[in-house]
Amino acid sequence: MKQLYDDAQIIIKKSIDANMPQAAVEKALQNKKFSGNVFLIAIGKAAWAMADAAVKTVGSKIKKGIVITKYEHSKGEIAGIEITEAGHPISDENTILGTKKAIDLVANAKDERGEILFLISGGGSALFEKPLDGISLEDLVEINNALLASGADIVEINTIRKRLSAVKAGRFAKICEPLKVFCVVLSDVLGDRLDSIASGPAAPDISTTIEAMNIVKKYGLVLKENARKHLEQETPKSVENVETVITGSVSALCESAAAAAAELGYEPIIVCSDMRCEAREAGSILASIARRAGASKYSIKKPCALIFGGETVVHIKGKGKGGRNQEIALSAALGIEGMENTLLFSFGSDGTDGPTDAAGAIVDGTTAGKLRQKGIDIVKTLDNNDAWTALKAVDALIITGATGTNVNDVSMLLLK
Repeated sequence: MKQLYDDAQIIIKKSIDANMPQAAVEKALQNKKFSGNVFLIAIGKAAWAMADAAVKTVGSKIKKGIVITKYEHSKGEIAGIEITEAGHPISDENTILGTKKAIDLVANAKDERGEILFLISGGGSALFEKPLDGISLEDLVEINNALLASGADIVEINTIRKRLSAVKAGRFAKICEPLKVFCVVLSDVLGDRLDSIASGPAAPDISTTIEAMNIVKKYGLVLKENARKHLEQETPKSVENVETVITGSVSALCESAAAAAAELGYEPIIVCSDMRCEAREAGSILASIARRAGASKYSIKKPCALIFGGETVVHIKGKGKGGRNQEIALSAALGIEGMENTLLFSFGSDGTDGPTDAAGAIVDGTTAGKLRQKGIDIVKTLDNNDAWTALKAVDALIITGATGTNVNDVSMLLLK
């Protein structure tokens, strides 16, 4: 089993390293010609790395800039760039402060007839926010907490978020008018929907008021009158001053994981790159696939690496601590119990899975037994959404620290 664990660590590292944003940002900017001074705004979990790459590529044409990223995601000073760290997945006062600074920077750019270089990565929905009139930060926090607990997927969550915000759903692009905005986007959304990545601050919104109200009804959200009125107002359906380049995605992350596995002698199979179901269910399904592999002449041949990319959801019912990748692993541990030469790991490319210090978790056929020996019931733990506590007890967490990138999640079965 040690070899499987060693291989897993190599694959995780190579997958993340191959999807760091620096090279992608440099490629997106190397042939871009800016006519005047450039004012840089970077938002999201990968904002620091994207801004650092942009400064090194564009150089002295960048006059000023601001980075708004998650706490502990800054890697240090960047010349000429102000860095603000703020709350994620829930906005806080620093979110509002950082966003105001970005809007003020746009006003400065208008005075100088400059151009806006807008770098967007996952996490931007929480990190870039100015509530609409009549909506308080406390209102947003309450609504976002309800959405995150409901099991809604990221597109549904952002459909609501964007309609309560003065900078989402293309509204930030409108604030920038008549300035030109060049966007470089690191996608963490399945299908790379620009109106959903960071809730589309510089993209026309393709969602509708009917869809928003259906989401409210679907998850039984209780909204104050002001919030409901804003949901009934239509969002911008076109923006004329924005050019966008998408770079990086979960598909690329899966390809990188496959290449790393192949180098280690596994036959890589990318089963999907758009997994979007309950995390607990995903773990059970992956365990079922592991049990079936090699069971007949028509099934998967070993050694192999089965790769599943995407973004699962967690319906929070308990009061524990964890994240979607940890729930996948914990659920799978029960399904692969007793299996030899079988290992599953699941991780978020940004290095943070839910509100925890872990990127995800790694389990094998002995993990369930080890948990039982410590008096931990897997089913009850999942019911309490307390995967982090259980997995930490058996040293099954994947700890990478903040990686500087964010292109969604990968789960992998290694079978020998």
